[in-house]
Amino acid sequence: MHGALEDITQAVGGTPIVRLNRVAAVVPAEVYVKCEYLNPGGSHKDRVARNMLQRAEQQGLKPGGTIIEATSGNTGASLALLAAIRGYRCIFVMPDKMSQEKIAHLRAFGARVVVCPTAVEPEDPRSYYSVAKRLAAETLNSFYANQYHNPANPEAHYLSTAPEIWEQTRGDFDVFVAGMGTGGTISGCAKYFKEKKADIRIVGVDPVGSLYYDFVKTGRVTKPFSYKVEGIGEDFFPTTMNLAIIDEIIRVDDKECFLMTRDLTRLEGLFVGGSGGAAVAGALQYARQFGMKGQKILVLLPDGGHKYMSKVFNEDWMRENGFLDDAPGIGTVRDVLVAKDRSGRQLVTATPQSKVREVIETLKSRGISQLPVIDGGKLRGIVAEVDLLRHLVSGHKTLDSTIGELVEGDYATVTPNTKLELLQAVLADAKVAIVEDRDQVVGIVTRIDVIDFLARDSIPPPKA
Repeated sequence: MHGALEDITQAVGGTPIVRLNRVAAVVPAEVYVKCEYLNPGGSHKDRVARNMLQRAEQQGLKPGGTIIEATSGNTGASLALLAAIRGYRCIFVMPDKMSQEKIAHLRAFGARVVVCPTAVEPEDPRSYYSVAKRLAAETLNSFYANQYHNPANPEAHYLSTAPEIWEQTRGDFDVFVAGMGTGGTISGCAKYFKEKKADIRIVGVDPVGSLYYDFVKTGRVTKPFSYKVEGIGEDFFPTTMNLAIIDEIIRVDDKECFLMTRDLTRLEGLFVGGSGGAAVAGALQYARQFGMKGQKILVLLPDGGHKYMSKVFNEDWMRENGFLDDAPGIGTVRDVLVAKDRSGRQLVTATPQSKVREVIETLKSRGISQLPVIDGGKLRGIVAEVDLLRHLVSGHKTLDSTIGELVEGDYATVTPNTKLELLQAVLADAKVAIVEDRDQVVGIVTRIDVIDFLARDSIPPPKA
């Protein structure tokens, strides 16, 4: 029939770019979005799955085999769509924080879905990365897509997404913004755009709890912790992520992501998932922070909202997790900082040039056990009692040595808006939480700070 496609896989790509009007009215820049959620598989991963499978077939994969992948849902959905057309079986391994819609979506295509715990280290044999590797090793005639380390992932965006955007816009944009997950989208697109226009700005968006933000800002690997938004952020470093090509990184929290996701649907008619809300929230934050008057910002929207009906678009779930303004909660990090400030416990910091003697005196006089280390206005890490003790016991340095080489990364970073329910989980693993607001350290929170805040109405003050 004239105008018909050979099969649904031929419909991948050709997604529109539209301008944001109402949600972007608060910034001086023009903000546009690439609607990748309109691909037939429901996300930008259609391009990745097509390219990875094509490469695998070139290397000898034959129909009848099994595709295995660790996925947050979208890559699995795209691989399942291709498998249905080309005659493959599928096994997908997912973390347990993913929505039930995503799991049901994969099973609708006949895929086997294995669900694993989220709150374990990537190397843990129970993690969804480890389970996927084990299943691939145990399954004959299988293809482990391995999107976190498969060069066909960023290559897909270099060959497909980025050239399509360039053709649609004729290069008429100044900033490209994308969420940071496997790194395929931002790395592949950035490579193409930088080749075409050297001064284009590449901005990555990372959720609070992920490793990327702190590593880019400080060069240190801090403590990752769990968060609710799906599809972006990582607790390890995929080889498909090229951090060197990113010009700026913006951090967003769950609440920002989800409220923006709902606004995009209700105010712009764009029915997207939480990672799309995260990318737009990050783009607006970037525009506010750097001015950008008259500049054009293009944001990639990865997937659609239909997979999140039980979460982002469910009033009860949003309220239970404290993401609605009228939702009850025990407080935020900002509340703890305000309480500390009222009690006279103000932020004290050190620099890499501070001497061991000075830091010890500060810790003793303030009755604290660690200090944030700031260099040039930027967080470089923390120095704690145990670091100083280890230094002195070694006998190699003196009290007049500087602390630069003692700075450690055993901390997590949060924002003033981080909810205490989430902070509790953070402090179960990290020594302390460093509070940052727009790249500036505004506070430090310990376990006892949170305990003091929560017990403020229950424990009477000491008698004079």
